[in-house]
Amino acid sequence: MTLHQRPRSPQGTNPLGGEQIVIRGLHKRYRSARATQTALRDVNLTIRSGEFVSLLGPSGCGKTTLLKIIGGLVPRSAGEVQIDGESVDRALKARKFGFVFQDPTLLPWRDVAGNATLLLDITGQKEQLAAVQKLLETVGLKGFEAFFPAQLSGGMKQRVALARALALEPEILLMDEPFAALDAITRDRMGEELLRIWDGTRTVIFVTHSIPEAVLLSDRVVVLSARPGRIRADIRIDIPRPRSTETRRSSNFADYEAELRSYIEETDGAGN
Repeated sequence: MTLHQRPRSPQGTNPLGGEQIVIRGLHKRYRSARATQTALRDVNLTIRSGEFVSLLGPSGCGKTTLLKIIGGLVPRSAGEVQIDGESVDRALKARKFGFVFQDPTLLPWRDVAGNATLLLDITGQKEQLAAVQKLLETVGLKGFEAFFPAQLSGGMKQRVALARALALEPEILLMDEPFAALDAITRDRMGEELLRIWDGTRTVIFVTHSIPEAVLLSDRVVVLSARPGRIRADIRIDIPRPRSTETRRSSNFADYEAELRSYIEETDGAGN
C-alpha cells in the first residue's frame, strides 16, 4: 500500500482533479412526536478531487450532520448527493470513505497494530496487513505497535484512528473535529502531521470550530449559518503550500482569520 502522490506546483499548491462531491438542494429534517427540527436547508456545494475543505460555523449549525450525510451515515430528507457521479450508497460499497471522529473509539483489548488493522480484518483484506507497518511509521507511531490504548496519549490515539482510516486507502477522508479534545500544542502538531500525510493525495472534508485551524489546513472554508444550516460563505484560502505553524505569522493568515470571524459573528445566534 502506498500513499499515492500527485505532482505539486512550485508554489506548493496541489493541482485539483474534477468534481468529486456534488450536493444540490440538500435538506435535512429531524422529526419527533412533538416537533420537526430543520438541521440543513438548501445546501449546494461542489468539492473537487484532492481538495481540503473545512466546514466552519456556530454550534448546532449542521456541520456534523452534513459530513455524515456525505458519508452515508445519516439519510438526507431531500436533495441530491453524488460521489463521482454515483450515489452515496455505491460510494460506501466501493469503500471510498475514511472516517475520523473526535473520539478515536479504539478497542482497549487490541494493541496499536491491531486497532490500525481493524477495518482490514473486518473487510478481509489480509493482503494489505503488512503495509500497515509503513502506515504506522508515516503517522509517527513506529515502535508503538504493541502498545495498548490505555498506554497512549490523546494525540497518539488520534494517530491510530487516522492510520485505521487510511488503511483502506479511501479517496475521501471525512474528519469530524478530530483534534478538538487535544491540548493546544498537540492540536497544532496534529494539524501539521495531517498536512504532511495528506499532501493533496485525497479529498478531505474537515469539521472544526477553530478558525485558525481551518485557515491553516484548508484550500477552502465553507461557513454555515446558524440552524437551519445554509452556506453563508465559501472562502478560498490562497496561501501557498506547504504550510506550518510559521504560516500563522503571515499577514494574509490574519486577514483570512478576520474575514471568517466576521461571517461567524454574523451568523452566530441567527435563526430562521
